[in-house]
Amino acid sequence: MNRAVLYSSVLTWTLAVAPATAQTDEETNRDSFSVKTEAGSVKVETIADGLDHAWGMAVLPDGRLLITERSGTLRIVDKHGVVSDSVVGTPEVVAKGQGGMLDVALDPQFEENGLIYLSYAEPGDPGPSTALGRGRLEDDRLQNFEVIFSQHPKLDSRHHFGGRIVFAPDGNLFLTLGERFEFDPAQNLTDHMGTIVRIRPDGSVPEDNPFVDQDDALPEIWSYGHRNIQAAAIHPETGELWIGEMGPKHGDELNRPQAGKNYGWPEVSWGNHYDGEKIPDPPTQPQFEDAVKQWTPGIAPSGMIFYSGDRFPEWKGSALIGALGGKSLIRLVIEGDEVTHEERIPLSARVRDVEQGPDGTIYLITDEDDGKLWRLSPQN
Repeated sequence: MNRAVLYSSVLTWTLAVAPATAQTDEETNRDSFSVKTEAGSVKVETIADGLDHAWGMAVLPDGRLLITERSGTLRIVDKHGVVSDSVVGTPEVVAKGQGGMLDVALDPQFEENGLIYLSYAEPGDPGPSTALGRGRLEDDRLQNFEVIFSQHPKLDSRHHFGGRIVFAPDGNLFLTLGERFEFDPAQNLTDHMGTIVRIRPDGSVPEDNPFVDQDDALPEIWSYGHRNIQAAAIHPETGELWIGEMGPKHGDELNRPQAGKNYGWPEVSWGNHYDGEKIPDPPTQPQFEDAVKQWTPGIAPSGMIFYSGDRFPEWKGSALIGALGGKSLIRLVIEGDEVTHEERIPLSARVRDVEQGPDGTIYLITDEDDGKLWRLSPQN
């Protein structure tokens, strides 16, 4: 399949209540459409297609993109939209259910050490668990890949792997971990299920982690009582971690996870079980931390950044979150620990991840068999 999108003529769709109107965009020569936002019309341009359930992405210093595919591959997309063959040297993954190759992140010192980090479903007995490893990207090959963290225990489950990788300003990193659809273990500090872990880039444990001196807790754990976190980013002003967390039947959450805090799953939730069984709302059990914001109906949040570019000045400082279920990009204005404004930008596919380009444009990837890499820029 030709993965670069280089058409001789292009259609532009305006997402509005009225039916779409086809136009030709001779300048870009790429498939594109426009959406109306509070900041004006935004152009959504297809840079590449043919991606197999793209999951995570990271922007290289030269402007190229690293993109993972859940089927188990890592690819490089250049500025012309040409998608590379699979990068050699990646780990073996279990690509079943929601598992596979997950997130990718650059080391903060990438330009000096060339290290990239991958989260993925690692094979094991009786089944996979989420793992994190790193290797050196050299000549577009991954060298000396090593596992630096592996979720305990391994389970015969295909659900809720979590997997977002976020570096904090102090150089440590956070990895989000789902509870593998096992419910109660999210309240158990002797396993990693339903937790966020905080480790150093080499996998060692920071001495100031909240449970590092507690005998009945794993020292990597930062916070617990989570369900399945696939959106995470550092607030640029406070340096704090923010997450988008998938609830059960609705009740998706925006949280600001704090060291040692318990976020209540499965004891409390703003959603209910899939069979309709009610779950107590968080305020009924104040020993648990409540969400900053909850979504009912749910949006299935996946991928997140805080926008810092100049191409969309009205969005500067906003959180941008991909919505799988909502097929949209969610923009949140956050002041302190409150969301003061929300905008939903409608799109035509499940948005899996969000990244900011060096020029201030915004990249999105879609979760599809024929997944796309989109670039958002102001409509001229």
